[in-house]
Amino acid sequence: MVGLKPSDVPPTTAVKFLGAGTAACFADLVTFPLDTAKVRLQIQGENQATQAARRTQYRGVLGTILTMVRTEGPRSPYNGLVAGLQRQMSFASIRIGLYDSVKQFYTPKGSDHSSITTRILAGCTTGAMAVSCAQPTDVVKVRFQASIHLGAGSSRKYSGTMDAYRTIAREEGIRGLWKDNFPCHFISAFGAGFCATVVASPVDVVKTRYMNSPPGQYRSPLDCMLKMVAHEGPTAFYKGFTPSFLRLGAWNVVMFVTYEQLKRALMNVQMLRESPF
Repeated sequence: MVGLKPSDVPPTTAVKFLGAGTAACFADLVTFPLDTAKVRLQIQGENQATQAARRTQYRGVLGTILTMVRTEGPRSPYNGLVAGLQRQMSFASIRIGLYDSVKQFYTPKGSDHSSITTRILAGCTTGAMAVSCAQPTDVVKVRFQASIHLGAGSSRKYSGTMDAYRTIAREEGIRGLWKDNFPCHFISAFGAGFCATVVASPVDVVKTRYMNSPPGQYRSPLDCMLKMVAHEGPTAFYKGFTPSFLRLGAWNVVMFVTYEQLKRALMNVQMLRESPF
């Protein structure tokens, strides 16, 4: 490795794993208010919404964020941030950081290039692993983002992130932390830009409603979808479309730019530690 620049040295699995998770956390910090606005718009109009939610109406991305800040305080767009960062450290680290290693595992020995089938298989494998590990953090994140707190007179259901994990597990069972949202993550993970938002938005809205629902409100994600259509019409599937689209683009730009820089920096550190001088 002596005489090589960091960009010439292939990053190790540990570097990619740590770099992907850290970069994803940085991207989440930048775009989290858009994600919270998306969740609030997605649950607006739900039949069994609380009285506080019915009194508060959100209009547009900026309008939603400003309404939250005005009625709930300046920290409200970052409700659920801790769970969001936990999600990125587990989800992105596995999905992105381990992708190359899994792809090499599936690539036949002696082959110089990975086929499209191998790449899809690697993507599906890391995606499934990431969803399985990160699912509880996503449920808690959505619960916090959807929770409306209107000052001292109103109470919070969860006192903190760890309390949310414990409460959900106690009241809804361990399965409550793994409410099924794999189709949404699968679609979102392999899409990009406007087309990805168009395709993923209906599943994303159903995912948000289902994750935020109390036990018994919906029998399944399909039941949630059917009730949405019956009570709110098909346009309900595109609630929160604009913040979702803006966040997707911004998140990917910030994440991958940061990821590349972190990989170089981590490889620099590694090379300095291994250098004999």
